[in-house]
Amino acid sequence: MSADLHAAKSAETLAVIHSMEKALGESANNMADYFHDSFRWMGNRGCGTKQGLAEFRRAWQLPFRAAFSERTYKTEKFMADGEWASCFGHIEATHSGPFMGIAATGKRVTIPYMDFWLVRDGKIADNWVSVDFPSILEQLGIDVFGGEGWEAFDDGRRAPPKPE
Repeated sequence: MSADLHAAKSAETLAVIHSMEKALGESANNMADYFHDSFRWMGNRGCGTKQGLAEFRRAWQLPFRAAFSERTYKTEKFMADGEWASCFGHIEATHSGPFMGIAATGKRVTIPYMDFWLVRDGKIADNWVSVDFPSILEQLGIDVFGGEGWEAFDDGRRAPPKPE
């Protein structure tokens, strides 16, 4: 593919993602306009995998909205490469419902995320997602690493081991 065609395809892919994200924020939207019938959503450990838009909505989007209200999305960077697009950023939200067995605390939290999308025929076919659950849990008072996280190397609490 020529550089010009690749740039045009990348722009087209990014336009699909921006349109979908805009529709997510609208109260009346038809998300099916943005996703393939065979859409797959694949999250990191703790997020699960969803097959199809209905399953994504039932087992991710609605539980997430129940757990975190007053959400503000702050995407820091979008990138596109042909049929692929990605972004990273964070969500600022209020912990207003059950999350990972933790009852609502009312705390404001920052939820770091990354998304990677494959767009085919103008619709999202696949969405790989990484949501930093350990960070969210830490903000809610739970250290999933039990003090053994490598941040202890960064702040000098522990010396990092070296191979012998």
